[in-house]
Amino acid sequence: MLNNLALIIGVTLMYSTPLIFTALGGVISEKSGVVNIGLEGMMVIGAFIAATVGYYSGNPWLAFVSGGLGGAFFGLLHAVASVTFSANQVVSGIAINFLGPGVALFLSRIFFNGATTTRSIDLDNKIPRLLHGIFPNDSFLYYVFDNQYATSYIAFILVFIIWYLLKKTVFGLRLKSVGEHPAAADTLGINVFRIRYFAVISSGFLAGLGGATLSISVVSNFRPTLVSGQGFIALAAMIFGKWKPIETMFACLLFGLAQGLVIFVGQFDFHISSQLLNMLPYILTLIVLVIFVGKSVAPAADGIPYEKEQKH
Repeated sequence: MLNNLALIIGVTLMYSTPLIFTALGGVISEKSGVVNIGLEGMMVIGAFIAATVGYYSGNPWLAFVSGGLGGAFFGLLHAVASVTFSANQVVSGIAINFLGPGVALFLSRIFFNGATTTRSIDLDNKIPRLLHGIFPNDSFLYYVFDNQYATSYIAFILVFIIWYLLKKTVFGLRLKSVGEHPAAADTLGINVFRIRYFAVISSGFLAGLGGATLSISVVSNFRPTLVSGQGFIALAAMIFGKWKPIETMFACLLFGLAQGLVIFVGQFDFHISSQLLNMLPYILTLIVLVIFVGKSVAPAADGIPYEKEQKH
């Protein structure tokens, strides 16, 4: 019984990791006042670039960072449209969600002889499992931590770094002021555009890391169905977490638990369709949005383009 519980916890942590990276990216972007619906597309391009760099270079850390940089580039595109040209942020994000998978599939056909699935990364070239082999086999801690890759620990450490950044630093105060009342922040000499650019590009970088985690930690390659809506689940986790890093982390753990239960229940012959089981995380996402979307209060200027000449 305890080992089954430990197995569920271990799978929950593993599947929560890409959601945590991506949802934290959403938190940073929306705290600055820019809605980032494009997290899904940024995850996809990050997953593809990480898998490709990992396969050709054999260096998992270079692949991981490269995935983040791929997401950051798409974050830059979103920032140019949303911040510089005051485009509708939702429309820009949707465009990113179409562009990311399209570019990934196009490049995949170039780098992998027409295939839309990248070649598998050798186990030795994957992100390392930090605590692998430390705990006795079949122990509780073995099932929880033995298969946890380094990316999981990085994600949880990053939660508290971003919490500290937003809560305890001058930059965090400026970021939140830009998201709440950009005109007032501008009158105090805060460069609204620069901070929003930084926030959106950082958001893309973190979403790219989330995608990279999927392709070089959870699995060993990129495929068109790899992300499959996890960017939108991360958005739901951000809303459920009320745009706060620690609360968002717990929301990601909840969605990770749903995925863990799907995998755990799938081991048994319950005569339940696998398609129905796989729907559980998405059904939970819809339920959370229906219950909490009206109760969570976003930053006041979230989704509202700022034009410098306007004073309120």
